[in-house]
Amino acid sequence: MGRAAETAGLELETLKPPLKWAGGKRWLVPGLRERWPVHAGRRLVEPFCGGLAVALGLRLARALLNDINPHAVNFYRWLAKGLQAALPQRNDERVYYANRDRFNQLAKTGAPESAEAAELFYYLNRTGYNGLCRFNSAGSFNVPFGKYKTIRYLTDFSPYRTVFAEWKFSCGDFARLALEPGDFVYADPPYDAGFTKYSREDFTWKDQVRLAEWLARHPGPVAASNHATARIIELYRGLGFELIELEAPRMISCTGDRTRAREVLALRGV
Repeated sequence: MGRAAETAGLELETLKPPLKWAGGKRWLVPGLRERWPVHAGRRLVEPFCGGLAVALGLRLARALLNDINPHAVNFYRWLAKGLQAALPQRNDERVYYANRDRFNQLAKTGAPESAEAAELFYYLNRTGYNGLCRFNSAGSFNVPFGKYKTIRYLTDFSPYRTVFAEWKFSCGDFARLALEPGDFVYADPPYDAGFTKYSREDFTWKDQVRLAEWLARHPGPVAASNHATARIIELYRGLGFELIELEAPRMISCTGDRTRAREVLALRGV
């Protein structure tokens, strides 16, 4: 093992996901890690990489990480370049809305892939309400101010540069990914319930079916997580997946319903 690989391994032991992410899968990582050793030589592919909890938690060297959200992908690409944040980061409502306006201006005027846009996205993610990532039909980020008492901001993202050295980031529809036969695919799409406006495009039931059938055609190992609705269970079971029902740590709703969410992990060749 070379020095770079050793350094990346040490960084992975301590690095946490750089963004807050609603519905993040840090809680699922221990279970996936138990199954990972026999697949350790494979490349991980995530069609919906989100907050990177799984990729960082599995401590792997090679990954293809895709997301439909271009702003998250732009942020990760800048981390791979060794981003050093120069933007003043303040937990202040007036500053928050000014930065949100600036971010939306960049997105609409052709500079959504700039370092400034990446820094603003990180700031909005850390400062906005509940770590939500939400866009309206016009493509504008519209999450309100979070009103946290204290926030720990990062300015030096250089440790991620080493870890991301062998990770490729892409942005687009999952079906366009160039899979290799031996890839380990982990899919965590927008869930079959409630909020689906994660980007400008909704993730519909037709997309859920399209994803499940795409995963079923992959010859390598596959894992997919979703809300344990009756139709999701029927869909994946009908395609020959092994199903494990789980009780997630998240609650169904933050507005009064404190029922634990029921989720399902669908497996093939894992």
